[in-house]
Amino acid sequence: MRTIDEPARDPLLRVDGLVVEYATGSGTVHALSGATFDVGRGETLGIVGESGSGKSTLLRAMLRLTPHGGGSVRHGDTVLTT
Repeated sequence: MRTIDEPARDPLLRVDGLVVEYATGSGTVHALSGATFDVGRGETLGIVGESGSGKSTLLRAMLRLTPHGGGSVRHGDTVLTT
């Protein structure tokens, strides 16, 4: 088992520096600021947090359902977002 600080060898999923911001009438909302993690083969990742902490935004950005302002998502050698 690896620690959260160790990168996965040959990760199945790699999220690197993912950023999502929303423009509102009162300014910019920084919904996601630089999310970075790897998920290796056979690993499971749980996303937990308080209401409004960006869990759904993270997953929507990873699935390309929400535009992101930076970072990348890779599935193996396939770049899903850049």
